Amino acid sequence: MLLPETASPANVLVDLIDGVGVLTLNRPAVLNALDLATVRALTRQLDAWAHDPAIRAVLLRGSGERAFCAGGDVRALYELQRQGAPELVCYFDEEYALDCRIHRYPKPTIALMDGVVMGGGMGISQGCTHRLVTERTRMAMPETAIGIFPDVGASYFLSRLPPALGVYIGVVGDTLSGADAVASGLADRLVPSALFADLRALIAAIDAEAWPAAPTQTKIPSLLTAPVLAAVERHFGHGSMEEILAALAGETDPLLRPWVERTQGLLAQRSPLMLCVTFAQLQRGRRLGLEDCFRMERTMMEYSFAYGDTMEGIRALLIDKDRNPRWRHRTVEEVGREEVEAFFG
Repeated sequence: MLLPETASPANVLVDLIDGVGVLTLNRPAVLNALDLATVRALTRQLDAWAHDPAIRAVLLRGSGERAFCAGGDVRALYELQRQGAPELVCYFDEEYALDCRIHRYPKPTIALMDGVVMGGGMGISQGCTHRLVTERTRMAMPETAIGIFPDVGASYFLSRLPPALGVYIGVVGDTLSGADAVASGLADRLVPSALFADLRALIAAIDAEAWPAAPTQTKIPSLLTAPVLAAVERHFGHGSMEEILAALAGETDPLLRPWVERTQGLLAQRSPLMLCVTFAQLQRGRRLGLEDCFRMERTMMEYSFAYGDTMEGIRALLIDKDRNPRWRHRTVEEVGREEVEAFFG
């Protein structure tokens, strides 16, 4: 069944191909960012298809060639918080419920993670049974750059990676290629983007498990080379952000200097408070199930907008664009343990 309100030419386009329900995020001008209307449209159609015998699987994709989904519509969330609007709470309640629904969906789910896949785009794709990336994929969880923490279930899916790797991806927020996504466990298969042009052929390839050769070159260089993965294990497996930063500073391998300097530069731009909060979040996430991870993130997000660095980070990077956030702390050493614990209720 195609619901009329979601089938309208708005935020989500709906189609049916060979028994597979196709949901296309249709906001290419904003890299298919998720607003509340989009979240609700996806939820309604997924609910309608969950027990529809005519639907054997669901496929998620983005409109245009630039992005699958760049995340939540953060500018809109900033304005909602400034206005004290109740829709801010509704947004996170409903977005997290959607993400969790995809993890628990009773049918196969396919995510075509072509182009930019960040934040909320990770939320709607990491629970899918078939996560396909391409040579154009640019994947990241860059939330600490705007004074947030990696949410949309990242407490669960990042903490299920090798521990040091999950921490690295969560706190640094560097951009991964499609090959990196597969190597890290955040995608299942690297395929040519040309395969996505013909959905019938793609569905047939999935049915037959007959895949074309993976592309040998990607739009961005692969970050997670064997030496870098070994360095991530050495440096990001420590017990605090202070120890991680000290370990990076002590790296002596000259071949790793470009990666170390890049990583140090990114960490220097991040909110020190949210680096410490994210580190604690991922430690807790390892001990929690899926639903409890989402409940924890819901508590954290409300506190983050009200008392954290979130509003200042969004202002500096996305609203005023002065790229000079005035974080509450200058260094991670200044962040008190009680300040971190407050995010968890």
